[in-house]
Amino acid sequence: MQLDLDFYKEKKVLVTGHTGFKGSWLCKILITAGAKVTGYSLEPPTDPDLFGISGIGEKMDSVIGDIRDIDRLKAVFDRCRPEIVLHLAAQPIVRDSYKDPVYTYETNVMGTVNICECVRQTMDVRSFLNVTTDKVYHNNEWEWGYRETDPLDGYDPYSNSKSCSELVTHSYINSFFNEKGIAVSTARAGNVIGGGDFANDRIIPDCVRAALKKEDIIVRNPYSTRPYQHVLEPLAVYLLIAQKQYQNKEYAGFYNVGPDDCDCVTTGELVDMFCTHWGEGVKWVNQFDGGPHEANFLKLDCSKIKSVFGWKPVWGIDQAIAKTVEWTKAYAAGKDVCKCMDRQIEEFFENKQRP
Repeated sequence: MQLDLDFYKEKKVLVTGHTGFKGSWLCKILITAGAKVTGYSLEPPTDPDLFGISGIGEKMDSVIGDIRDIDRLKAVFDRCRPEIVLHLAAQPIVRDSYKDPVYTYETNVMGTVNICECVRQTMDVRSFLNVTTDKVYHNNEWEWGYRETDPLDGYDPYSNSKSCSELVTHSYINSFFNEKGIAVSTARAGNVIGGGDFANDRIIPDCVRAALKKEDIIVRNPYSTRPYQHVLEPLAVYLLIAQKQYQNKEYAGFYNVGPDDCDCVTTGELVDMFCTHWGEGVKWVNQFDGGPHEANFLKLDCSKIKSVFGWKPVWGIDQAIAKTVEWTKAYAAGKDVCKCMDRQIEEFFENKQRP
């Protein structure tokens, strides 16, 4: 079962969190597909930022607003009347959630309540996807992947707030969406990498910043295992889920989205691959900084989405890093990053269509 990007031509799609790293790539795909895209988000969260660099905002209806402001959010729904809603807006950094847990819960929990309430009150919406995280599960530090039926109980404020976001969505499905015929899913995605991620406290952006300064890369926990994947992998799945449940509500559900087991690597292995692709003698050092608790071992069981949709990853972790380095070096050299994004999107979806 393949994603049909032609499906999105002329579809009215609302994306929250559109100015972020994942949101920017998602809007780029939708614009290329001919969708009528409206975005609702705060100002870009980093400086520099992919949204501004790529000029995506010039080709869509970009609204700057806070997901906690339900009145402003509802006004945008009333104006654009979306058929499909993709909810990515969040406070996404674990360490930042320890620094400001109240803001994290307000954004990730009440923000989800607000988006669900707007979906409930908008007659045009047929397909709604809430993007959460692989960290929603109660983490037992075991070696096998978590399944969609495992308990939700994130440890830190970020992870826990996303567990709550899931529960809010489940309640709205049972209380309102089922009887209204709105197809709703959640997607629990693993860690993403790719060109244009300038966030703090993420390992690949940290690698990039160090490499550009010709400094050693500081790795605070080289033995932690995460399900890393290129950003286009989960975005393609989000679009596939939203498309299929729009066409047939039976596809609505809760889905893990992550790489194959062979691409669940330790942070040290990930940085080794980055150093190889970057070259120029860049290297890393192990320097644990005594930071707050984060899971050491985290892996997803993605057999459900493979079974339901026949999905499989396109780019393994090594190729994902190569594409990230390609984009970053183009950016550092002052080249046209929009063309680089277009080329990578085209290559990805061409490969995806092959049997």
